Amino acid sequence: MNWITNYVRPRINSIFSRREMPENLWTKCDSCGTMLFHREVTDNLGVCTSCGHHMNISPRARFESLFDGGVFAELKVPEPLADPLQFRDQKKYPDRMKAAQKSTGEKEAMLVATGEIGRTPVVCAAQDFSFMGGSMGMYVGNAIIKAAEEARKLKRPLILFSAAGGARMQEGILSLMQMPRTTVAVQMLREAGLPYIVVLTHPTTGGVTASYAMLGDVQIAEPNALICFAGPRVIEQTIREKLPEGFQRAEYLLEHGMLDRVTDRRQMRDELITITRMLMGLPPAVAGDLPPPAEEAPAKE
Repeated sequence: MNWITNYVRPRINSIFSRREMPENLWTKCDSCGTMLFHREVTDNLGVCTSCGHHMNISPRARFESLFDGGVFAELKVPEPLADPLQFRDQKKYPDRMKAAQKSTGEKEAMLVATGEIGRTPVVCAAQDFSFMGGSMGMYVGNAIIKAAEEARKLKRPLILFSAAGGARMQEGILSLMQMPRTTVAVQMLREAGLPYIVVLTHPTTGGVTASYAMLGDVQIAEPNALICFAGPRVIEQTIREKLPEGFQRAEYLLEHGMLDRVTDRRQMRDELITITRMLMGLPPAVAGDLPPPAEEAPAKE
């Protein structure tokens, strides 16, 4: 009886009383530490409902909230060489790519799409920071050039969402060459008289900041986004001085004239609709605008 009481019964009770808890049910805010219900954060576009901190979201989730009805057409980007330098550190470069593709479900660090926002046709490109830190490699350069060419072909404005830790070291000088390539792509838009709008998200650093991320006709940033070439820690160690509070954050850069706006992600869609229609010479968008009903044929007597 002792064996049944002490071992079998507790074992049976533990099996029947076990409750499975989904791993993605809760998420923790990086800023305030509040535990948030995952669905609530998703509905709030990745913004903490407690402190307003803007978390990283995927380009696909961003596009679904940006385009009318969440409908967009993804553009095919030319494929670069898979591993041009045969780079290897702790892992081989192709192995790192496979791991990033598996964890994110995306092919690379940038997504390019066409669609409409507020009935305004646009081309959009967005970086994915969760894919190897959104690092700028040859694929990202090809994606921006493809987006610029498509915008020029369709005579649409280009909206780019940046989020990167800089150039991709596994591609060496080939990664750095994307800085002048993307600068030329932006110049193509200027020559065609098409708007180029940049939304800088957290973080935007390194060679990305030194090229296409700071060349927009309009520069918008999300609240408290880190925007810099060299990070504040590197600068402090170099000059051996304490930096001002909020240095290199979006609000600091807005105050010092490097940005045009700092806009909450939940208001970003309306902001972009207003700006794109203004720059394209279109009338203001009508709230709740719907397509006119189809004309019915007159009834036959």
